[in-house]
Amino acid sequence: MKKRLMAMAAMLTLLWMGGCSSEPAKPAQEKPQPKPTDFETGRVAFQRLYVAAHGWARDAQGFRLESQLTADSKGKDGKADVWRASFASATQRSVKPYIWSGTDAQDAPSRGVSPGTEDTYSPTNSSTQIFDIAFLKVDSDKALETAQKHGGDKVLEKDPDTPIMYVLDWSRATNELIWHVIYGANRDDAKLRVAVNASSGDFIRVEK
Repeated sequence: MKKRLMAMAAMLTLLWMGGCSSEPAKPAQEKPQPKPTDFETGRVAFQRLYVAAHGWARDAQGFRLESQLTADSKGKDGKADVWRASFASATQRSVKPYIWSGTDAQDAPSRGVSPGTEDTYSPTNSSTQIFDIAFLKVDSDKALETAQKHGGDKVLEKDPDTPIMYVLDWSRATNELIWHVIYGANRDDAKLRVAVNASSGDFIRVEK
């Protein structure tokens, strides 16, 4: 009987010691929260891309800037989470696009600034008319305000979910930098297109 009690006491002691030496349960690690989407106006995005392009060619000048629609951005408030700018270099005899992305949306490029593929450059090509960044004084949000006063408000009143795109380029015909505010998913089937002077913010014309 005494041996049995001693054996039980020894077993309890071992169990107690084992319980004391075991590590406490670790709390479950929390999954990292997704980053919020960043939205920028066109001028802010262009300046970032301009710096990147000058790492490629010191004489790089932009000839086109355009917003892109994504699952997170429909172009409201003159901002977008993806902007694409195209630059030309006379010394490199090439054009090269750069993209800024502020979203993790599946239909968008990776976050940050990324370069595209080079192509040949012809200064006489009307679709690659470079412009000096100093002409870009009016941002896309201000261009939207002007467009709203010339028909854009009626489009959004009728269909508030209408996406809005922004395209910036140089007009050889009128020798001015122009914001094209496009109400629709693409330029060809847009409900309305409004041209705004990117240096003064003045209304130019309704393009459609």
